[in-house]
Amino acid sequence: MEGRLNMVGFMTLLVLGVMVHGSMAQTTHVVGDSLGWLVPPGGEAAYRTWAAAGTFRVGDRLVFNFTTGQHDVAEVNRAAFDSCNSSSTISMSTNGPATITLNSSGEHYFFCTYSGHCSLGQKLGINVSAAAAGSPAPTPQPATRPPRAAPAPAVGAPTPSRVGRNYTVGDNLGWTVPPAGQVAYQTWARGRNFAVGDTLVFNFQNGNHDVVEVTRAEFDSCNITSTTPPITTSPARVPLTSAGEHYYVCNFPQHCSLGQKLAINVTAGSVTSTPPTEGPAQSPSSTTTPPPSSGGPRASNPFTPSTPSQDTAPPPPSNSAPSFAAAALPFTFLAVAFAFLYN
Repeated sequence: MEGRLNMVGFMTLLVLGVMVHGSMAQTTHVVGDSLGWLVPPGGEAAYRTWAAAGTFRVGDRLVFNFTTGQHDVAEVNRAAFDSCNSSSTISMSTNGPATITLNSSGEHYFFCTYSGHCSLGQKLGINVSAAAAGSPAPTPQPATRPPRAAPAPAVGAPTPSRVGRNYTVGDNLGWTVPPAGQVAYQTWARGRNFAVGDTLVFNFQNGNHDVVEVTRAEFDSCNITSTTPPITTSPARVPLTSAGEHYYVCNFPQHCSLGQKLAINVTAGSVTSTPPTEGPAQSPSSTTTPPPSSGGPRASNPFTPSTPSQDTAPPPPSNSAPSFAAAALPFTFLAVAFAFLYN
């Protein structure tokens, strides 16, 4: 009987070990999430912002979703990453989707070696931690720091004023001529609570976009006559200093008419704001073609890669969901242990 009890104890410890191992399973990170791995419309800030929101540890996997023949992914050192020099790579993956396991802690750098793609922002730098699960890992700083939540007030204490928030316009899309037209920024603004004291952050490629606040009439007609100088350096931080409707456009030729425009309602408190009423979203017949450069010596839109323009990434895989076999393994061990005990 004592031998059987010892065997049951051993089997129980084995089951607990399997369960602990499953709880520390590696995480699969889909690079860019739905954006995939391509030349990002918002420039390098898109992947920098994505990385800042993640926690990467040894054993995790990065999944780069791209179309084979249109992109690739190379791991390089810091110097090559900064200069976009692909003459010496640590590893190279040419077939999408590409899965890369993070086998060591420290800084890791990746970019696409296709001509011009790295310099246009198709590059990713991350910090990998060897710490145990639950410990925070350092990540590259985002273009803007995420807002800190205000502490809960003590019972009976007066409610503190709302903490100002940073809103990155378009999130990973950035501030660009959106592929889907004006509806992209309408959708982004919908449901967000913009209030006095918040800040809008516009991420764009310097020399190819800008941002200027305009009147409702200028917003609707895309005929910009305002004397307010546009902000030409990214990231452009625009504080919201007054309640009411606010309108922003890109002042480059035809960018506004192709959908690079944003309308928001700003409240004086913390109530949910309602987006301004807008006309039908403009959906140009070919938004992937850069707008013509008439009206001045503006640089052409740099976001169209030199390779064929089929940048639709395959759907991302599910994030490391456990299989039924792995889930049933602890119960199998327990069944064997109890059968051995009572036979």
